[in-house]
Amino acid sequence: MSKEVSEEGQTHSHGKDYVDPPPAPLLDLGELKSWSFYRALIAEFIATLLFLYVTVATVIGHKKQTGPCDGVGLLGIAWAFGGMIFVLVYCTAGISGGHINPAVTFGLFLARKVSLVRAVGYMIAQCLGAICGVGFVKAFMKTPYNTLGGELTL
Repeated sequence: MSKEVSEEGQTHSHGKDYVDPPPAPLLDLGELKSWSFYRALIAEFIATLLFLYVTVATVIGHKKQTGPCDGVGLLGIAWAFGGMIFVLVYCTAGISGGHINPAVTFGLFLARKVSLVRAVGYMIAQCLGAICGVGFVKAFMKTPYNTLGGELTL
């Protein structure tokens, strides 16, 4: 069943009930003058910071448990990771697209969904957010972090 979709007075009938947006420009320097661009960078920074802070702190809590019923366990870690991604993407999707990961941003750049300026800005903000998030964990949980030697693998 084909629906007709109107885009700026044009009518298309091609089997889809939506219109794909045009590809993002490769280099759009006009974004550097836009407040929404900087708001999106801040959202990506804060989301990545919160994601790393909560998830690394959860793993530290699991690693320092002594008894079988202490801590959150592996299921709690999985819920922390999944829950944080869910909440953060939901909160930032309308602001920045909810990328939260440089690999996601790079993939969307390759698909021409974001411009080079936006992709590079997002990746820098995400990397800085990750560094700050782990830095906060190290600052607030200094003894457990140093006891584990910074190793947080399961």
